[in-house]
Amino acid sequence: MSHPSLLGKRVLITQSDQFMGPVLCEVFASHGAVVIASTASLISADAPAAMVASAGQVDVLVANLALPAPTTAAVEVTDEEWDDTFRALVYPLPRLVRAVLPAMIAQRSGKILVMGSASALRGMKRASSYSAARGAQLAYVQAVGVEAAVHNVQVNAIAQNFVDNPTYFPPEVQANPRFQDRLKREVPLGRLVGASEDAEFAAYLCSEAANCFVGQVFPVCGGWVAR
Repeated sequence: MSHPSLLGKRVLITQSDQFMGPVLCEVFASHGAVVIASTASLISADAPAAMVASAGQVDVLVANLALPAPTTAAVEVTDEEWDDTFRALVYPLPRLVRAVLPAMIAQRSGKILVMGSASALRGMKRASSYSAARGAQLAYVQAVGVEAAVHNVQVNAIAQNFVDNPTYFPPEVQANPRFQDRLKREVPLGRLVGASEDAEFAAYLCSEAANCFVGQVFPVCGGWVAR
């Protein structure tokens, strides 16, 4: 399905070379958007604002934030791991929003979409720091979403898992028989969600056809979670 309302829209996609970045760039461009693909690090406090300033006008922000997920038992998670995980996944988000939201409010139009994780919606062993950071993202989206809605700016999130992407499900993982068994056991869909399926849904949420969605979290995980 084409989304004409994305034609000519300036879409900033962060970490465009990681996680869902490459396919997001491809799909948004196919809908006529002007894609601003950034690979800049967002770790330093001033990096998000600098990225937005260099991008110029931003009609749509796709906050695609990722890092290799730690697999540490909860009792062994160090302060350093906790801080590093939040520094990569959580701290950049409000900084990005503070940088783009005022202009969106002024023009009474804009979309912010966070590419989040369903790990915040279902317990996973050895994922406490990662799941907590992803949960913080989703809570932030829900709060900011209802605040921005009155200004005709829509802020939402995709909470995904078992979606084909090179960061969390590289080819060597997908080829592992144990992983294939896990897919059949845990995911009602019985396969990974396709990268383009996920990205097309993201494009829809960033189009004017999705103006009614406010501060919502949409699971995309093949039925791994139901909400």
